[in-house]
Amino acid sequence: MSNIVAIVGRPNVGKSTFFNRLIKRREAIVDAVSGVTRDRHYGKTDWNGREFSLIDTGGYVLGSDDVFEAEIDKQVEIAIEEADAIIFMVDVETGVTGMDEDVAKLLRKVEKPVFLVVNKVDNANRAADAVEFYALGLGDYYTIASINGSGTGDLLDDLVEALPEKPEVEEDALPRFAVVGRPNAGKSSFINALIGEDRYIVTDVAGTTRDAIDTKYNRFGFEFNLVDTAGIRKKSKVKEDLEFYSVMRSVRAIEHADVCLIVMDATRGFDGQVQNIFWLAERNRKGIVILVNKWDLIEKDNKSLKAYEKAIRAQMEPFIDVPIIFMSALTKQRIFKAIETAVEVYQNRTKRIKTSKLNEVMLPLIEAYPPPANKGKYIKIKYVMQLPTPQPQFAFFCNLPQYVKDPYKRFLENKLRENFDFTGVPVSVYMRKK
Repeated sequence: MSNIVAIVGRPNVGKSTFFNRLIKRREAIVDAVSGVTRDRHYGKTDWNGREFSLIDTGGYVLGSDDVFEAEIDKQVEIAIEEADAIIFMVDVETGVTGMDEDVAKLLRKVEKPVFLVVNKVDNANRAADAVEFYALGLGDYYTIASINGSGTGDLLDDLVEALPEKPEVEEDALPRFAVVGRPNAGKSSFINALIGEDRYIVTDVAGTTRDAIDTKYNRFGFEFNLVDTAGIRKKSKVKEDLEFYSVMRSVRAIEHADVCLIVMDATRGFDGQVQNIFWLAERNRKGIVILVNKWDLIEKDNKSLKAYEKAIRAQMEPFIDVPIIFMSALTKQRIFKAIETAVEVYQNRTKRIKTSKLNEVMLPLIEAYPPPANKGKYIKIKYVMQLPTPQPQFAFFCNLPQYVKDPYKRFLENKLRENFDFTGVPVSVYMRKK
């Protein structure tokens, strides 16, 4: 299991710059994923061989600074509860503020590793100014300049050193299906309807499930683990609508799942929070099924389903090859269809295509539509193979991989989808020098 590190602090201290710096370093090594970059507030990075997930809490609070005052305490409480380590960022230009003191007060009681990081320290005078942050009572601090990265090395050395070793979880060979979504979308009701017993107490108060529970499920010849992440509140203080909370909760479940069943409430639509969870699953290259729950509550005419589906797909672009099931956990309408679809998506995700078959199908298509010439140079794709990874990734070998642009990679991805059925699964296309 990877560790989670949360970056907390008031607005404009440079949390996002620091976050982007770490994530981008990682993304520069890993092939860039095609498609649109969404607001990045979550990403994986690694240092000295230790991988961890990084969450920039600042990205989850919208609104003015005074709205932030109220929200920041909730953010910090959630971070304290969910993360394995916390980076508390302050700004040497403004010095210690009342808001910093409030956050420090919450962090002083914490048993987990807390790193006080003074940002924007890019010369000796500022390094001297940083001394005032001892007043926060959090002990030693680290001085960094996230804009150019100075000082981040020492911080990260100590950070990964302090992260608790996660026990290697006994990997059950069964596929893992995670049921994720915002509070009150009907995740527990869906699982109850499937299992046919009220294992989870379902009430209409948001967040009645205590923690992520795994259920072995065996019906109709399918066997898999069902992971319920309704897992919400130990502390009554955290308000339920906090987007950051459902995302934080979903991170772990999504990272360790094969297929994510994203339950959304038909009456609320495919809103920002659901989209965040969708992109989280997509970035982790997981299988995805969208379950539109409470469909029985929607006033319908003969066009409503098509229109509703079209609206969701518009929000998911460019990754629109995802099954959408309209269901009702209450009336049990199409709940088994949801599971059958998840099993199909799992099979798509683990599918291996013979290299000979792949070349036989793809090379004639490439010949008919070759990549556009770039700077007078012609790109020749000679050969394609599937990489031995847990999810579908394909390497196309050619003479000038650096000249193949995203639109053409998307064309190749679409052709792979048309010919080999990867519905519900992100497909990665890489260009390699032959």
